[in-house]
Amino acid sequence: MIRKIVLPTILFLLAYGFWISPNFKEIAAGVSIFLFGMLFLEEGFKAFTGGLLERLLRRTTDSTWKALSFGVVSTTIMQSSSLVSVITISFLGAGLIGLAAGIGIVFGANLGTTTGAWLIAGFGLKVKISAYAMPMLVFGIILVFQKSKNLKGIGYILAGLGFLFLGIHHMKEGFEAFRDTIDLTKFAVAGYPGILLFTLIGVFATVVMQSSHATLVIIITALAAQQITYENALALAIGANIGTTITAILGSMSSNVQGKRLAGAHLIFKMVTAIIAIIFLFQIARGVDWISSVVGISADDYTLKLAVFHTIFNTIGILAMLPFIDTLVNFLTSRMPEKVVSRAEPKYLNDSVIELPDTAIEAVRKETLHLYENAFEIIAHGLSLHRHDILSEKPLDEVITSSSSVMPIDIDAEYEMNVKGLYSDIVNFISRAQTKMGADQADELFALRAAGRDIVEAIKDTKHLQKNMSQYIISDNEHIRAEYNRIRGYLGSVLRRLGIVQQEGDDPTSILSLDVMKMEMQENDSTVNGVLEALIREERITPLMATSLMNDATYAYDVTKNLVQMGEVLFASGTQTMKDAERIIALDEDDIAEVLELDKNRS
Repeated sequence: MIRKIVLPTILFLLAYGFWISPNFKEIAAGVSIFLFGMLFLEEGFKAFTGGLLERLLRRTTDSTWKALSFGVVSTTIMQSSSLVSVITISFLGAGLIGLAAGIGIVFGANLGTTTGAWLIAGFGLKVKISAYAMPMLVFGIILVFQKSKNLKGIGYILAGLGFLFLGIHHMKEGFEAFRDTIDLTKFAVAGYPGILLFTLIGVFATVVMQSSHATLVIIITALAAQQITYENALALAIGANIGTTITAILGSMSSNVQGKRLAGAHLIFKMVTAIIAIIFLFQIARGVDWISSVVGISADDYTLKLAVFHTIFNTIGILAMLPFIDTLVNFLTSRMPEKVVSRAEPKYLNDSVIELPDTAIEAVRKETLHLYENAFEIIAHGLSLHRHDILSEKPLDEVITSSSSVMPIDIDAEYEMNVKGLYSDIVNFISRAQTKMGADQADELFALRAAGRDIVEAIKDTKHLQKNMSQYIISDNEHIRAEYNRIRGYLGSVLRRLGIVQQEGDDPTSILSLDVMKMEMQENDSTVNGVLEALIREERITPLMATSLMNDATYAYDVTKNLVQMGEVLFASGTQTMKDAERIIALDEDDIAEVLELDKNRS
């Protein structure tokens, strides 16, 4: 109910303000243009998140200090802590970084955002920036209409900066005009009641506009026009710092539990920083006066002193919270546990990563790995083998001998619970994500979708295989028992080899070892056929057994083929170029047949 009346109320108040005051109209227009510029700026930087930012983030988050530095630098460049926070939530949701690294980035982003206050106070108010805005807008809009993604991105950035400058100009003009008609300082409230009141006003303004930068611009321009007191301006800055968490919270709505934990960390950090700043406001203000005198800022230059204050209290917040990052991680993990689900659900797929192509691809890769982990269990149990035995160093002959009993498993039920829904979610996510990608990135998604299909097909073939296998591995006929145990051993070795390739993911040549499996697959198929003919000829198995063995050998061949195809895509390492090279070098069926023929001729 409240949501329904908030927007009409805001629109009515704005319309009334426009009617009674042309100066208010100019300030409101300045805020709107500034916010529009922020949208353009964010859109521009999103154009460069298709690889560069993702790769940079992976390399700069392996320690807390690196993560902190990344947050500072990226926010300084992009001038949007909200965008950095949302991107970080996306990375966290995709499993690319840990929660501690994400918290470090958010801390750094809050320090990086203070550069905006310095630019506005030191440059925006002292220079006629509207003169710079116009050329930026002209060049920016021309580039926006270009086909090149990079040129479009640069165009959005230039146009965004132009709108930002133009918005600041209009707000500055509006407040200066106000000074001649009405003195807003009459509404100033001194002491802690005023601090608390204006902190709340700052929170509200930032929540409405979803931009602490916009709120800071209003504060600084109003302070420059002497429409608010310095003390009240400090409180407004604290409130703006708290209010900016709304964007991160909204961004986490579409993320998984990790994203929600980061949003919680962001809120806790802001609240702790605000409480410290409010309690020690006057002490920090005296520190600002001292620092200002040291660096040459005049005593009455309150706009630059506000920028100094903004930097100091954010730094204090970081220093206060940094030693407790691990404690914060543990607290959030215990308060926001992973939910227990009745069927397998995606761990890494969420709407927040769709706008970031490379991140979306990595999320799909990780989710397909999750699908494979579930499928591994089903395939292993379908062979009446345990996962830990397959992945151990124990000889597979011993594993087969010791696992002679049939393992009860309903493959259909396991498939419905742990595979089917998850695979559907992956396919659905890919269909939505590919619209945001270039041709090469879309091809990578298609390859991952094919890998998921191979996993599903391997399970279905295992289901067919299991029907006869569960009967014949306990048969009194030693010959048919031995043949089915040989199939079990062979498929167990395939799963074991795939596990080794997965562990050696950092080695770009490891994927090529799958070619060996392809050749073994062909040789095994030939061997089964040769043995089968001998068993039939010597009447060691019945015709019914022979038919079952022939069919099941085909199913085993298909399981292997699907798993190897999956491994070539899923376990490929390195850059996209390296992955493509690995797949090109890998042998196809014709190559394998040729190699086997040559080997046969030599022997």
